[in-house]
Amino acid sequence: MSPTKRVGQSDPKRGTAPEVFTPGRYAGRVAVVTGAGSGIGRATARRLAAEGAAVACLDVVEEAVVAVASEINEESEAAGGRAIGLACDVTNEDVVGAVVAEAGQQLGRITNLCNIAGIGGFAHTPEQSLSGWDKIIAVNLTGTFLMCRAVLPGMIEHGGAIVNTVSTAGIIGQPYSAAYCASKGGVKLLTKALAVEYMARGVRVNGVAPGGVDTPIIHNFGPPDDADWKLLERLMTPIGFAYPHEIAGAFAYLGSSEADYVTGAILSIDGAITT
Repeated sequence: MSPTKRVGQSDPKRGTAPEVFTPGRYAGRVAVVTGAGSGIGRATARRLAAEGAAVACLDVVEEAVVAVASEINEESEAAGGRAIGLACDVTNEDVVGAVVAEAGQQLGRITNLCNIAGIGGFAHTPEQSLSGWDKIIAVNLTGTFLMCRAVLPGMIEHGGAIVNTVSTAGIIGQPYSAAYCASKGGVKLLTKALAVEYMARGVRVNGVAPGGVDTPIIHNFGPPDDADWKLLERLMTPIGFAYPHEIAGAFAYLGSSEADYVTGAILSIDGAITT
């Protein structure tokens, strides 16, 4: 295997690891990444393409995902990676089926799925609207299910790897996060259920559980009025937020052949919040 390639500089304030690529690790693979228009999804799509994958970048914001695909094609041509950008509402069953089919037609047999699309926010539970609850469950949990269901037939036939986004909210209770915790707890057990169901069929299913990450979604988590900061302290770590590329590294590892014996695992990357 080719040696790893380090890109960028460490952050001396936190000792952040630089972005690390393993050239050729995803050569010949076709990956679908949801939520690829920004944040962890964008970083993961870039990472897989830089390691040789053909990547279908999916996002509900078409302009963003088309721009990310264009960026990837400029950056990753030498590495053999390429990308397409496709608009996709992961809560819409028909749209998910059509987009996954289109990705397969344009890029080839899908070998990897990274479910990263997600939404959330803080609210006092008595003030959490039903429509808000339904939306969070629909995007985070039902969307993950629909994407998994869409790629599984092909993966059962040819093999593949799925990596879902769980979050610390799927590991421990968090204040003002009833809907978000419920959705991510569901993703955690969905991941484990699929891992058990398909471990003998050549399909691995794992999860990544990030803590706070410096992405656009973090701005949705402003504390509600009269929040108890002692409760919120359990969500904080003295080393601050992670960077998207640090989480992308976990997706890249779990989806690669280096993790062939890993299935049903939830990898926490949270600065020891859940320790």
